[in-house]
Amino acid sequence: MQKLSKIIIYLYQKMISPHMKFQCKFYPSCSQYALMAIKKYGLARGIVKSLFRIIKCTPFSRNRIDFP
Repeated sequence: MQKLSKIIIYLYQKMISPHMKFQCKFYPSCSQYALMAIKKYGLARGIVKSLFRIIKCTPFSRNRIDFP
């Protein structure tokens, strides 16, 4: 299951993300953060941490560096 989630994220990075017209406010990008969090914490906790990261991305947030 963990491998499948990584494949889905890689496909997003290669096929969808390059066509988006905006840039991520965080470094690393949310998809890269998700890959790092899944690798570090496992599938369930990594996905939860990634979702909280996506929720933090609002028009009022500032650019910043945020690693899992």
